[in-house]
Amino acid sequence: MVIFHRLSARSIIAYGHDVIQAGLSFLLAIFLRFTGTTYYLDNNLVMQGMLVFTGIATIVFWFSGLYKGVWRYASIEDMAAITKAVSIIVLLYLLAMFLWARLDDLPRSIPIINWFILMALLGGPRFIYRFAKDYKKNSAMGDLAGRIPVLLVGAGDGADHFIRGLNQSSEKNYAIVGILSEETKVVGHHIRGINVIGTTTELSKIIKELHKKGIKPQRLILTKDFLDGVIIRGLFDIASSFGMTVSRIPKSTDFKTADSSSTEIKPIALEDLLGRPQTPLNREAMRGLIEGGIVLITGAGGSIGAELTRQVAALSPSELLLLDQSEYALYKIEQEINTQFPGLPLKTTIADIRNSDRITAIIRDNKPRVVFHAAALKHVPLVEKNISEGILTNVQGTKNVADACLAISVHTMVLVSTDKAVNPTSIMGATKRIAEMYCQTLDQKGSSIDSGNFITVRFGNVLGSTGSVVPLFQKQLEAGGPLTVTHPKMSRYFMTVGEAVELILEAAAIGTKYKRSQRGIFVLDMGEPVKILHLAQQMVRLSGFEPEKDIKIVFTGIRPGEKLSEELLHGAEHFLPTNSPGLHLAASRLIDFNQLCQDIASLVKSAQNNNTDKVYKQLKEIVPEYSIYKGLE
Repeated sequence: MVIFHRLSARSIIAYGHDVIQAGLSFLLAIFLRFTGTTYYLDNNLVMQGMLVFTGIATIVFWFSGLYKGVWRYASIEDMAAITKAVSIIVLLYLLAMFLWARLDDLPRSIPIINWFILMALLGGPRFIYRFAKDYKKNSAMGDLAGRIPVLLVGAGDGADHFIRGLNQSSEKNYAIVGILSEETKVVGHHIRGINVIGTTTELSKIIKELHKKGIKPQRLILTKDFLDGVIIRGLFDIASSFGMTVSRIPKSTDFKTADSSSTEIKPIALEDLLGRPQTPLNREAMRGLIEGGIVLITGAGGSIGAELTRQVAALSPSELLLLDQSEYALYKIEQEINTQFPGLPLKTTIADIRNSDRITAIIRDNKPRVVFHAAALKHVPLVEKNISEGILTNVQGTKNVADACLAISVHTMVLVSTDKAVNPTSIMGATKRIAEMYCQTLDQKGSSIDSGNFITVRFGNVLGSTGSVVPLFQKQLEAGGPLTVTHPKMSRYFMTVGEAVELILEAAAIGTKYKRSQRGIFVLDMGEPVKILHLAQQMVRLSGFEPEKDIKIVFTGIRPGEKLSEELLHGAEHFLPTNSPGLHLAASRLIDFNQLCQDIASLVKSAQNNNTDKVYKQLKEIVPEYSIYKGLE
């Protein structure tokens, strides 16, 4: 028994079963081949052939790896392994018989018949055993005793994997009472014995019908990797109204164990509520722009700058330059990149983009191929109180970076802008609009695709970024409330920082492929705007509380510079087509470059003198659509 020392008792039984089946398959092949004929085959030859065939099978089975799996989990991979093993056995048997007797006494059809019979004798019992086990588990799926009744959302592979994992798990935590689909065509079908009982739009009706039958589902489990955020928010609200929690199985992109049948679930995150189908990205174009080149990122310690740093580092630049005026923010991202990419040449520089000579020297000495300009003052109310600082950073600082890029013939500069630059009502929005205008005008002046490309990317709020509403709500929740919302009708566009940066890189990669006259401003597809009140209510529910009952929500009034809703396009702009999903292109508004330079110089001088009245007037002259905040009418 030494040969079995590495096999479990079940594996030894399976091994013995297969060896016996090999001998039996040979005899059955002989029987089927000669049934109904008068041809006589010597019994000694039959026994000798069977022993040779079984002996070969014994050796092949041992080295085939068939016994590392378990019959309970027999799969297509197991069938492939069986096919390989049987084919090798038959070929080796043919070789042995040829060397022994030149195949003179063996009908040519027997090995072929034997192949099919042995496949059936090995595969059949395995899959019959598995199906029997699955049927037994599925028949008990409706038993709610001691288990949490749940509804699944998504009638696809995720649901199939979850149900299979639940069937195979020793701990039956959940009883699946039905599946919801986004499509009506699969309603009435079933997955592993679980019925698709309706669509996601019928959730409220379905829950009420289940309640009438005495079945009260306690949890909604999302089994699809990507569901539209609008759908998830609707499901979340309905489920919450019935006292149900919402969870999801890990996405295929999440880090998890190799066990694809795991029944692990996790609470939905705020990102899921805002989610939308993953945008296909041109990663080859992104890598082509970055790989092997020197890249500079301003504002590298901020939310967008730090994520840009992470994603650019993964695209193998020859050197990465990080610039920020915050020592601590720069230190944090430097430590992170050194840990994650230890072989990447990294240079960190503390500098203020408002210092023209310093910025010019940095760009001249390092000669970056690509510059991502993410440094800015972005907090609307604070910039409204510090007007001069906003102009000197967002306008003069951007001009300093752009002028240095032009002077040193940088291939591409990418300006990170904001939807607040559209019909601005704030200093922050107006200054970012002037920054857009300056970079667009420089881009139109360029003549070579090898340098002087100025790409502008505009998008809305980044979920969880520093100073944004989500961290504020989280802090207020930790303190027990209340959550402060400025106005019940306030809405904003949101996207995750990872998604925003991916699309920034996409725009940078494809931007230079457009003619300068057609380039315009890249506008990220932000999906549907989200009401801030709705966001606050959902964050309360995600924390396990009930809005107004457990955590109060109070309205504080719109702050200076804020709008009820943001826009992605100015009235004079229109969308141009792009070949990249997730990216729109707003047509440029042509501006006289010399006049713009004079206007910026005058504006900066007024800001330096802290002449607020003159600043407001000049902003209005440069950005005619700018309207000073006057509160709600």
